[in-house]
Amino acid sequence: MSEQISEQTRTLLRRYQRTELTDHIVYSKMAAREKDPENKKILQRIALDEKEHARVFQRYTGVQVKPNWLHILWYTFLGYLMGYTFVIKLMEKGEYKAGDAYDKLAGEVPGIDTIIRQEQGHEDKLAAMLDEERLKYVGDMVLGLNDALVELTGTIAGLTFALANTRLIALSGIITGVSATLSMAASNFLAKRAEENPNALKSSLYTGVAYLITVVFLVLPYLLFPNHLYWAALITMLAVVILIILFFNYYIAVAKDENFGRRFGEMLGISLGVAVVSFVIGLLVKHFLGIDI
Repeated sequence: MSEQISEQTRTLLRRYQRTELTDHIVYSKMAAREKDPENKKILQRIALDEKEHARVFQRYTGVQVKPNWLHILWYTFLGYLMGYTFVIKLMEKGEYKAGDAYDKLAGEVPGIDTIIRQEQGHEDKLAAMLDEERLKYVGDMVLGLNDALVELTGTIAGLTFALANTRLIALSGIITGVSATLSMAASNFLAKRAEENPNALKSSLYTGVAYLITVVFLVLPYLLFPNHLYWAALITMLAVVILIILFFNYYIAVAKDENFGRRFGEMLGISLGVAVVSFVIGLLVKHFLGIDI
């Protein structure tokens, strides 16, 4: 059967064979960790389909291939770090690409139409099963993260030249950040309770944790640089702000199928805009009040 196709097609099929085998292992690992019985059953079925696809391709390539273990380790790591919803969405994008690629081979490889239909069916099954807890609290995480970025970035930027000492700036940032974390979590809890939300406590915890983690990352540069290198600490902090916004918005864009560019630009513009205004205010306060520390 392998003699019926061109060498170029056989090379493509070997690549697809490896991808299907790799995806089979990734989905199998997801299924093993999934606690929901229905989700587990769907993942197991998809894993078996991917394995069968690899077998079909092997009949044409005539060779056994090894899975891409780097790919497997990476997606397993992402699963622990960002949740299975994020990973499944990335895999879903791969399914679309696979379907388009397989469609081009339909005239040369008998049976490819069945694989295409199964690949497209996977997308519907995956979309139906996504019900991860952390995504229910994305709004609370956005509240904590965004408020910390806007408030603390502005505060630290304003203090940078007002105090001109990385340790004093870090101390002020820590005190402000921890106080604001408790205040934000408590406010969110009371707001949810007023709405009679049964998950008010969990909602406030997501907000508080997102805020506190952001505080840690923003203050860290001022603890790492010497006292007189407050300029370098400020630049590093702003770079960290951009990376946090980039990471979080990429996660939301993938997991919830939202527009990455619009969300990223909006959050970045607000955070850096407040930082610039606060920085200027800090300079003016230091100049007109004659404060020199």
